[in-house]
Amino acid sequence: MKFLLIGDIVGHGGRNAVNALAPQLREEFGIDFIIANGENMAGGRGMNTKTLKSLDESEIDVFASGDHIWDQRQFLGEIENWPNVLRPANLPKGQPGKGYDIFIAKNGLKVGVINLLGQVFVGTNADNPFQAAEQIVEEMKSQTDIIFVDFHAEATSEKIAMGFFLDGKVSCVFGTHTHVQTNDAKVLENGTAYITDIGMVGSRNSVLGRKVSAVLKKFSTGIPSSFDVVNSAITLTGAVVEVDEKTGKAVSIQTIVRDFD
Repeated sequence: MKFLLIGDIVGHGGRNAVNALAPQLREEFGIDFIIANGENMAGGRGMNTKTLKSLDESEIDVFASGDHIWDQRQFLGEIENWPNVLRPANLPKGQPGKGYDIFIAKNGLKVGVINLLGQVFVGTNADNPFQAAEQIVEEMKSQTDIIFVDFHAEATSEKIAMGFFLDGKVSCVFGTHTHVQTNDAKVLENGTAYITDIGMVGSRNSVLGRKVSAVLKKFSTGIPSSFDVVNSAITLTGAVVEVDEKTGKAVSIQTIVRDFD
C-alpha cells in the first residue's frame, strides 16, 4: 500500500500546484492514500472552507494542520463540517475539531492519521505530544495497524525523538512546519518510516514561501514587515511511503520534489 505525503501548502500558488501535481503523483506511484498539511494555504496562515473547496481536484484524503490552525478565525465554526481535516490532537481540551481519526482508503483498508504539535520553540500551549501519541496509538491499534503521524514541530531533536518513541508502533512519523525538506528519510529499526520534515508546496524564489525582500528587511533591520506570500515558481516536496498491509510496517520511504510553473 502506498501513501503520498505533501508538505505545508502555502498560499494559492501552493494550492494550484497541488491540484495539478497530486493526481499525477497518485498515478505515477500508484498511490492509495494522500495526506497533506494545509495550515498555510489561506494566504499563508491557516485554512478555511474556501481554500479547502479550492482543492477539490487534488484527491487529498486527509488535511493535517499545526500552530496556525485558528489564524482564519471563521474556521473555528467551520472545521466540524470537514471530517477529513485534523487539528493537533494535543491542543487544550474544548477546542473544536478532532486531532486523529480512522479513514478508509480507496482500497478499502483502514488508515489511522494523527496530527500532533510540538512544544519546543513553537510558542503554543499544546499538551505533551508524547503522552498524547502513546494514548491515541493504543486506542487506534484496536482498529488498524496502519497509522501515520504528522508531527508539526520546530525542533529537529523533538521530531527525531518522536520517531524513535513510536518506532514499531506506527507505520510512519513525518515532520512538518519548517518548510524545508530534510535528507534523513529512512525506515527505523522496528519498521516505522521516518523523516524530520517533508518540506512545503511553495515558491522556490522565497524564504519559506514568503517574499524575500520583506524577510531580509526584518532580519537586517529588526523592523516588522508584512511577509507576503510568493505565488509563482512553485515546488512541491513530500514523500512516498510503502507499507505492508498485513503488518502495518513500512517497506520504504522516498522523498519527492516536483516543480510547477
